Amino acid sequence: MEDKLLNYFSRIMPISKEEADAIAATMVIKKYEKGTILLKEGQISTEAYFVLEGCVRQYFIVDGEEKTGNFFTEEQWVISLNSFGNNLPSNHYMACSTDCFLVVGNRDKEEDLYRRFPKLETVSRKVMEKVFAEQQELMSSYTTDTPEQRYVRLLNSRPQLFQTIPQYQIASYIGIKPESLSRIRRRIALNRDSN
Repeated sequence: MEDKLLNYFSRIMPISKEEADAIAATMVIKKYEKGTILLKEGQISTEAYFVLEGCVRQYFIVDGEEKTGNFFTEEQWVISLNSFGNNLPSNHYMACSTDCFLVVGNRDKEEDLYRRFPKLETVSRKVMEKVFAEQQELMSSYTTDTPEQRYVRLLNSRPQLFQTIPQYQIASYIGIKPESLSRIRRRIALNRDSN
C-alpha cells in the first residue's frame, strides 16, 4: 500500500532509492473507521493525510447545517491549508466518509526529511502547488458553473463517489438541496434516454 505514495511522488519528480527508503521508513499508515473526525472546527491542524483508500469529506457548519466543501479520495492530500500552514484554528471539519487507510504526516517528520534530503522539499512544494491548483479550480467552478454543471463534472471526474457517498452530501457539495439533486438526476436521465 505504501507504494501508492512513493509512486505518486515519483510522478511529480523522480526520487532516488535512498529518498524512497527514507520516506517509507517515516511513513505511518493508519486505518480510520467511517465517521472518524480528523479535524474539528477551531482545532489547529498538526497533521496532513494522503488517501490510500477511502474518502475523507471536508465540511463547514453554517447556521447549524453541514455544507460539504470537498471530498478527498485515493491519491489525494487531505490538508487544511490555512490551519496546517499558518498554525491557525480550522474553520471546517475533516471526517472519514468511509473506512479509510491514510498516510499520516506531521511537520516534525517533514522537516527531518528535508534536512536529510533537500530535494524532497522541492517535491513537497510541487505537491502543494498541485493541491492549491485543485482548490482554485474547485472555487472557480463554484463561481462559474451551474449546480447541474458541477454535478455532471463530478459524475464524469469522480464516478466512484456516487457509489459510496450519501446523496445529501453530494447535493451539499454542489450547493443545492437533495430535492434539487433528484430533479437534476431525472433531467439528465431523460436527456440521455431521448438521445
